[in-house]
Amino acid sequence: MPIVVLQHADSDGLGRLAPILRDRGHALDVRRLDLSPVQGGRPVPPDYDNVSAVISLGGPMNVGDAGVTWMEAELAYLKGAHERALPVIGICLGAQMIAKALGGEVGPMDAVPGEFGFGDVTITVPGQTETMMSGIAWSSRQWQAHSQEVKKLPDGALLLATGRMCKVQAFKVGMRTYGFQYHFESDRADIDTFLADSWSRQLMEKLGLSAGDVARQADEHYPVFDRLGNRLCGNFAQFLFPSVSRLRA
Repeated sequence: MPIVVLQHADSDGLGRLAPILRDRGHALDVRRLDLSPVQGGRPVPPDYDNVSAVISLGGPMNVGDAGVTWMEAELAYLKGAHERALPVIGICLGAQMIAKALGGEVGPMDAVPGEFGFGDVTITVPGQTETMMSGIAWSSRQWQAHSQEVKKLPDGALLLATGRMCKVQAFKVGMRTYGFQYHFESDRADIDTFLADSWSRQLMEKLGLSAGDVARQADEHYPVFDRLGNRLCGNFAQFLFPSVSRLRA
């Protein structure tokens, strides 16, 4: 049974997650919700039959944007996947949509126009005992690219990681639903793609950053970020998506 991957932009793909999941035998059903059928886009699946898990990726759009025709359907699909106890992972926009779908609140960041670059992330006490965070440094620099944040977590959610500029950096709802504000999935090529994106250039300008500034951050922090990102992806592949789901495929 495949993992359904909901992708919203060229710049926000699976990154390092794709080879790690495939190397462990997981099939991936990638759906580009932002593209028309003529462009190769496909909508969210009509049901959860033969779906082993759901991954919702990032994107330049915001929760609640007018004219984003697929967002309501994805919010409903994420809620349904969670209610069925399927493993669900959201990254950046995907994390914000999970929070919104499950009763939380999302909005623009208050203190700054956004985060872009390698920001400090600290694992909380609940995060220190969370299986998926096993082997993850309690304090690290993680790749960020967002202007909105989760303002209020859904009822019963656990805050797994926090940051100075953005409180909600990682959370868990129930047994199998996870949201990450930071882009642990990005490899160095993905970061370079972000730097060339028009949305990124606009946010960098607001923050007084240049592409060179962020590239120098990457030169300094990428080796540790890379190691931790691979470990987190490996934890998901090993513990969240069990092998029994592949045997039923």
